[in-house]
Amino acid sequence: MDPALRDSAIEARAQVIAGTLRGAALAELIASIPWDERDAWTDELLMIGPPEVDALLPRGSVPYLPCGVDEILALARDVPMREAGDAFVDIGSGLGRVAILAHLLTGARASGIEIQAHLVERARVVSSDLGLTDVTFVHANAADTALDGTVFFLYAPCNGPMLASVIDRLAALARRNPITVATVGLELPDVPWLSPRTTSSDTMSLYTSGTLAP
Repeated sequence: MDPALRDSAIEARAQVIAGTLRGAALAELIASIPWDERDAWTDELLMIGPPEVDALLPRGSVPYLPCGVDEILALARDVPMREAGDAFVDIGSGLGRVAILAHLLTGARASGIEIQAHLVERARVVSSDLGLTDVTFVHANAADTALDGTVFFLYAPCNGPMLASVIDRLAALARRNPITVATVGLELPDVPWLSPRTTSSDTMSLYTSGTLAP
């Protein structure tokens, strides 16, 4: 990375820790970074390093691959999350890039569910070092976990029966409260209780839950 860009990421990090860089100002700053440097610059800001080798994963799991920053910016634009009342959940949260940015960009409480313990541990350190108290990470298999939140993000975290189980758990939640589901690298055209919404991203799909019988 260009030294000037690295210095700007370090300066932005200090402002994030101080609580003075959030929301639209942070989004504008990230968008001003050249697109081919944007992911690396953001990871420098968050101090997210390269991941360790994936652990042995159960059938249906997908190896860690971070979601692009542009999709996270689109998520913040297209889903009006509020500081009070909304809870964002990243299913398959890896090192925490999505959950942490979603919180910083919108103010909403954010959490991540990740099946690999070593990724959860590192994401917690990243969040703690930034002084973020409204971002949490849980070590769990989302297919076996009761889900709670208002906005869910899935970057192709799993497939097959495991994905079907995650969708069933989201449906159980949607029977009680309306939810929004954003996906990247995954389309859900055959889920009848999800209605597609328009999005500003060519790579992100967005859905809202319809009315489900209890």
